[in-house]
Amino acid sequence: MSPTTKFTSPEEERAYLTNVKADLDNAQTKADVIEVWMRHYLTVGHRKLGRLLLGRPLDEVLRAKS
Repeated sequence: MSPTTKFTSPEEERAYLTNVKADLDNAQTKADVIEVWMRHYLTVGHRKLGRLLLGRPLDEVLRAKS
């Protein structure tokens, strides 16, 4: 799971990561990416954020163990 937040269900984690992915996709500058990263890294961790930033499919990000 995530470093500090325990999601109550896999669906809740999927929904959260879907929103994070949308935030990263909408980031247009380095400062935007940093802002998204700082807002979410304590919840989902650096690994999952990195995988999302690199464009990995959501199913792969969810399958990966931190």
